[in-house]
Amino acid sequence: MIRLYCATGNAGKLREFRLAANHAPVQIEPVPGYKQIPPCEENGATFAENALIKARHYAPYVDGLLFADDSGLVVEALDGAPGIYSARFAGPNANDAANNRLLLEKLRGVPNRAASFVCVIAMVEGGVEKGIYTGRVDGVLLEEARGPGGFGYDPLFYYPPFACTFGEASEEQKFVVSHRGQAFRSLLSQVL
Repeated sequence: MIRLYCATGNAGKLREFRLAANHAPVQIEPVPGYKQIPPCEENGATFAENALIKARHYAPYVDGLLFADDSGLVVEALDGAPGIYSARFAGPNANDAANNRLLLEKLRGVPNRAASFVCVIAMVEGGVEKGIYTGRVDGVLLEEARGPGGFGYDPLFYYPPFACTFGEASEEQKFVVSHRGQAFRSLLSQVL
């Protein structure tokens, strides 16, 4: 069994990563004492830079392989925003509801609703980069939230092949096609 440490305080992300590793000989553990460790400043200009910054920041707290992701929503009509600022789109202490409200406000009356979820995972061992893995899924943003599932922008993100939002899809269904699932499966293909 291979142990991978995940540098996240987001229970939704951790659950999705564990779901992806469900049938693999991999055990995913959060970084011990994650909430007590001073947070790193994600000051990169790209998802990849931020993922690597985060992975290197938390690497000294574990013995073995560690991965961290940076992910977000890229909206074509907003020139890629919210992008790397997805989690704090409505401000530094924003929650999902505030971020979704601001997004809908900025898209009011905008006909182009094309958007993509992007995820980049950086894996390190002892602070040394072992790999960068990327995933992307394309969809359309609705004018109102649908579905109680998922987190973040999932209830607004309509995925045409499913004929529903990620908020309406099951976790298993979503992870088969999601940006995070794609990136994580690439990581697993290297580790296994």
